[in-house]
Amino acid sequence: MLQHTSASLTINENADPSVRKDLESFFNHAVKENSSYFTHTYEGPDDMPAHIKSSLLGCQLTIPVQRGKLALGTWQGITLGEHRDHAGPRSIIATLQGQ
Repeated sequence: MLQHTSASLTINENADPSVRKDLESFFNHAVKENSSYFTHTYEGPDDMPAHIKSSLLGCQLTIPVQRGKLALGTWQGITLGEHRDHAGPRSIIATLQGQ
């Protein structure tokens, strides 16, 4: 679990870096900074859009592990989506369950 409200975790294409760039472009277009209807603005124009992006993508994942290795698809990787323009350090808690 990612312990922040303005970043996210997602599993997506990891082979081509343009996917991450396109995801960022999409979310920046869909959730624009400086929207006049935002009232939560005292932390900067990127803060409320970051909360929305985090809510849409989520802050936790279920990741299969088999024989001590991540069991993701061939092209899949875990991406931390940073939605603030100038964010600080981020922390992740991993909880393992199973045999």
